[in-house]
Amino acid sequence: MTHKILVLPGDGIGPEIVAEAAKVLECLRQEHGLDVVLEYGLLGGCAVDELGEPYPEATRRQAREADAILLGAVGGPRWERIERPLRPERGLLAIRADLELFANLRPALLYPQLASASALKPEIVAGLDILIVRELNGDIYFGQPRGIRTLDSGEREGFNTMRYSEPEIERITRVAFEAARKRHRKLCSVDKANVLEASELWREVTGRVAGDYPDVELSHMYVDNAAMQLVRTPKQFDVIVTGNLFGDILSDCAAMLTGSIGMLPSASLDRQGKGLYEPIHGSAPDIAGKGLANPLATILSAAMLLRYSLNQPQLAGRIEDAVGRVLDQGLRTLDITTSGMTPVGTQAMGDAVVAALME
Repeated sequence: MTHKILVLPGDGIGPEIVAEAAKVLECLRQEHGLDVVLEYGLLGGCAVDELGEPYPEATRRQAREADAILLGAVGGPRWERIERPLRPERGLLAIRADLELFANLRPALLYPQLASASALKPEIVAGLDILIVRELNGDIYFGQPRGIRTLDSGEREGFNTMRYSEPEIERITRVAFEAARKRHRKLCSVDKANVLEASELWREVTGRVAGDYPDVELSHMYVDNAAMQLVRTPKQFDVIVTGNLFGDILSDCAAMLTGSIGMLPSASLDRQGKGLYEPIHGSAPDIAGKGLANPLATILSAAMLLRYSLNQPQLAGRIEDAVGRVLDQGLRTLDITTSGMTPVGTQAMGDAVVAALME
């Protein structure tokens, strides 16, 4: 069966890093029998420029028909002053909601070759392997009412609504418990139940679902403490499950433990395992077009795509092993370069991964 992958390069460094991931998929197609076809579309600022909206109808049709989606990055300063509904980030939120991609999986895995690139001491982060499961379709990012209004005093006020329903909490919690079962059977649920009613319900539902997973050790932690613990003793965590806002912040915090946000992939899945895969970093407009971006997070996102949506764990493992061999060779892009190393560019790093796949 031929699988259709929709490729959305996006904005900023997106086209550069996606091009390297596409080379990797093409190598697997030619050398290892991967039966896929790549179709390209527009999302984000480039879609606004060309079609007038960040998630145009043509892309919506492509996304619904695809078996999986590979995304680069969206956004940048050039679109910050346009109307909010037309901003590139609204396209990303729209595709997540349209496809019901509610489960965001963000691994924070430290490659041993990069222990010295972490902001923390090597002995604190060596062997780090955390999976953050972030609910993606609810919380304050989607809650209504929201907006900016003018009060009777003439002053303006911005407001957003944090809300979660029991079914939303239960479905993401079950994803996290299932993931923990395949790892070290430890799950930490992160909330702010001491001050937020939405988190109070989150903790109650999570505790109830835990009854169906007696083989998984469940703990609870307030989000401010979790942020501190990620820096203090990160290896205490196995799987973390949390809401949209907290997960957005904590996953970026965990990313820097691994040496660079440029190393970390992500998957956003629906109930059937169809997903959108993207690096967790942004569009980095300051280095766009310069060939400096690290493509490894995007390449590793392609590996997650093979594992979760196309059921090709062996090919996913080939990509991950190839990345490890490239790092063993001492190749580093600028973001993971340490003293005495000469960085390589985006294309050279992608070529090196392809070469490793062909060994």
